[in-house]
Amino acid sequence: MRIEQLEYLEAIVKTGSINEAAKNLYLTQPSLSNAIKELEKEVGVQILLRSKLGVSLTEDGREFLIYARQILDNVHLLEERYQKNAVRKQALSISAQHYAFVVHAFVELIRSVDSEEYQFTLRETETENILKDLASFKSEIGILYLNAFNRQVLEKLFKDNDLIFTPLFVAQPHVFVGSQNPLIGRESVTLEDLEEYPYLSYEQGERNSFYFAEEILSTINHKKSIKVSDRATIFNLMVGLNGYTISSGIISSELNDDKIVAIPLEVDDSMTLGWLKRNKMELSPLAKDYIDILKEHIEQYGFEIINGE
Repeated sequence: MRIEQLEYLEAIVKTGSINEAAKNLYLTQPSLSNAIKELEKEVGVQILLRSKLGVSLTEDGREFLIYARQILDNVHLLEERYQKNAVRKQALSISAQHYAFVVHAFVELIRSVDSEEYQFTLRETETENILKDLASFKSEIGILYLNAFNRQVLEKLFKDNDLIFTPLFVAQPHVFVGSQNPLIGRESVTLEDLEEYPYLSYEQGERNSFYFAEEILSTINHKKSIKVSDRATIFNLMVGLNGYTISSGIISSELNDDKIVAIPLEVDDSMTLGWLKRNKMELSPLAKDYIDILKEHIEQYGFEIINGE
């Protein structure tokens, strides 16, 4: 088994195509395909499923890639430590629900990276896509919340996808409103106080399951309801229509959230926010750095980090 074979496999999984990976690696398609077949023969398992639509990992292939990526991470660390002229592109992919503190920590991580080249990805996406991104190795970390309503369903999905959830902190629900909203100035609000205001929530794709909602109390009917796909739009609607959404209460003024105000919501519920990873996969050094920065950022907002990994 050669290191280059593991790198070839990682490139194929990234593109989903042997042909595209061959172009990126400056190899011929037959030579790349033969290299993977030799690897499969050596380890005694089928790693890739091949079809006219492309390639995908078998279950054995998924497990093999977990260990392969750990080896590649250690090889890259050795290269950085002992090959002074070696330039390796720093890379990290994160999939998350729509939280400002996730973006803020992401910004701080990139600012801390001392590298001439890097490739970072942050996907603010639907809850179901977070699970898919992790299961398919598209992202290394996922960030979402659990509460009494969605916990049982999501924890089953975590188990089905071989994912581990690590809690970060517990937040009491708040409503986010524009700074000119008539509710500004109140110490807290009730659901009754919000009845006449447009309720804003994030789309959750074709399934649109209540259990995938990023907002608690997702089964409640609203007189006025608007669904959006991104944070910029939801913030604009808070300001322009006096709309509101329900979230954790963390707002980042450094990321242009100064026109948004968080007000405690009087409900008997809480949100446990945390991060996901593949069960058998060790976090890369960059991913560990991101989690550390995320914890520091959360603590700066007065939340207590739950003891854990």
